[in-house]
Amino acid sequence: MSRLMQTRLWPYISITFGLFIFSIGWTAFLIPSDITGGGIAGVGTIIYFSTGIPVALTYLLVNVLLLILAFKILGPGYGLKTIYGVAVLTGFLALFQHYIHEPAVQEPFMACVIGGILSGIGTGMVFSGGGSTGGTDIIASIYNKYRHTSPGKVILFCDVIIIGSSYFVFKKIETIVYGLTAMAIASYTIDLVISGVKQSVQFMIFSTKYEQIADRINADMNRGVTVIDATGWYSKEERKIVMVVVRKPEALEVFRIVKDIDPTAFISQGSVMGVFGEGFESIKA
Repeated sequence: MSRLMQTRLWPYISITFGLFIFSIGWTAFLIPSDITGGGIAGVGTIIYFSTGIPVALTYLLVNVLLLILAFKILGPGYGLKTIYGVAVLTGFLALFQHYIHEPAVQEPFMACVIGGILSGIGTGMVFSGGGSTGGTDIIASIYNKYRHTSPGKVILFCDVIIIGSSYFVFKKIETIVYGLTAMAIASYTIDLVISGVKQSVQFMIFSTKYEQIADRINADMNRGVTVIDATGWYSKEERKIVMVVVRKPEALEVFRIVKDIDPTAFISQGSVMGVFGEGFESIKA
């Protein structure tokens, strides 16, 4: 398989696996435990317990309506990966709900925690692949066209309304508490997944042996290096600063190289996210 083909397929592999994990979290933990989370899957869960209509059917119909609305408002180029995500997740939800009827754990709180973690991991992988699960994401995109409000706030507002509505079906405050807990856990897990995938480290290295350090980083780590001219304001001496951005797991190797060449070097390290370009993330727009 060519490198170009791998580059094009990898986001869809990540999205598909993320949707698989997301659907397991819902069908094996949340839905069988009478827990309603956020999003259109949450709407589908409420309707399922009210009417018996499968979650997958409600999820598909609501998202089709939202996508049609999005095409009219946001344009025909909106969300190829969103369409893919909706289609695949509909299939997973229909398949797993057909075969899974009992919760994987009997304790509701554990089901809430595990379900929230799995849905968060799945959603994080989908987002990392540049995809979407549709639903409230589409609503937020449409709303943001007319009102400059953070999409996160719109999604949070929708999720709270959906989870709060579960009271009219289950008549239990505990259901709302479990739902909100699952939503909070999922939200935190999404951030962890996305940060883990994209987090990088930026080094500013001050050393008189900057040439040797830059050459070693280039050769041993195959990373680009920038040498910046600077002036020490106290000494008024001209200095060189080696700047390099690497993946977080590669940070230790930078320290080893610098220590080997110049143990007295001054190093500034900072965590950065969203590094785009060769060797890092591709720009998704």
